Amino acid sequence: GCLFRKWDSMSEVLSVSGVSAGYGSLRVLHDISLSINRGERVGLVGLNGHGKSTLFRTITGLVDWQNGSITLNGVQIGGKRTHGPGLKTHWIARQGVALMPQGDAMFIGLTVRQHLDAGAFTRLAWSERHDRRERILEIFPPLRKLLNQPVGKLSGGERRMVTLGRGLMGDVKLYLVDEPSLGLAPKISRAVVDALIKVDLADGAMVIAEQNLQLLEGCVDRLIGMHGGEIKGAADALSLHSEIG
Repeated sequence: GCLFRKWDSMSEVLSVSGVSAGYGSLRVLHDISLSINRGERVGLVGLNGHGKSTLFRTITGLVDWQNGSITLNGVQIGGKRTHGPGLKTHWIARQGVALMPQGDAMFIGLTVRQHLDAGAFTRLAWSERHDRRERILEIFPPLRKLLNQPVGKLSGGERRMVTLGRGLMGDVKLYLVDEPSLGLAPKISRAVVDALIKVDLADGAMVIAEQNLQLLEGCVDRLIGMHGGEIKGAADALSLHSEIG
């Protein structure tokens, strides 16, 4: 189980206002507005295909087009845009946004150590990569003995730990964790989510998109429902159960 912790400051890390976005002529997100506060962990819960991943991709500049406003610590990182998916993603990442995509987004020939170090892409993070890697190994102990293994030889749970660990290596203000339990056995899923809850957010924040509501109950500060490309607002477990169940 998770230890419930309240955030200690109400200043906004992320502000999404009136955002719509999509791919080609397809509109996936419909006028979304939400804010995430410093030190806060938020669960974004909904069925697959209802826009959770697209919201994360919109925040990181990876959709075809978008309207509205997205700010990170008061800095505009996403406004109206009609083309150029990915053109600003490197800049958005350097502002402190880490996207941990669902599935195994990795180069199977590289080792665990190489993948983790790839997450330390800023000058400061690279200079501290040894200490940061050690912190990742404390969060995900099974990786310690696997540092020199190519990730293609790892189990699904181990690969997920590498993907998450890589995202934790940077100078991050906003963690976007997409479906951490996808394809994993229940016991492994529980271990992965418990590890995420132990991450020291400092003055940052974390949003975990997850289809499995039970994994996040009692572990996050807030649960937000998402359905049909729209935010259903702050919701308690009962209303979310009826929405997605």
